[in-house]
Amino acid sequence: MTRFFNESELEQVATAALRAEEMVYNYFKLSSSQWLKNRYDIKTARDLLPHERVEGPFAQVLKYEGRRQELSLGSSVFSLYHVCIQDPAIILCVEEQPQIGLAPFLLYVLVHELVHVVRFARFEHRYENACEAEVTMEEEKKVHGVSRDIIASQSVPGMPQVFEFYGQWYR
Repeated sequence: MTRFFNESELEQVATAALRAEEMVYNYFKLSSSQWLKNRYDIKTARDLLPHERVEGPFAQVLKYEGRRQELSLGSSVFSLYHVCIQDPAIILCVEEQPQIGLAPFLLYVLVHELVHVVRFARFEHRYENACEAEVTMEEEKKVHGVSRDIIASQSVPGMPQVFEFYGQWYR
């Protein structure tokens, strides 16, 4: 049976999301007008649509097109990104890797996904290329490196174990 985050774990997700947003915001030196606050949403598995659930990854970013209801012109279309957290994969990983704490792991996953969102929104990587295997591996290594740089500048208890877990992506 699939297990979703419980109330305590959801609080950790919310805390990690706020901290990840601040860290990514500061790293990319985004002004408040540049920040993508209204251009992405973070959802946990309980709230995901069937096509947003995947086996394997801890999270994924999906791109949708949005439009204000009162505007019907094509020029009013904007990109809306959903950060889809895969609770079952995260829970299983933390259970199988007892040296990894849920809070630092969630922080890493959320920083990583928000780096993707920023890179897509700034056209540093095309979302449309995200499914090409060769491009994906290169982009993933780049995003893991940036994520590590962002987090390493902070003191985060338990993060060395998370960095070790993701070590293959830095070497």
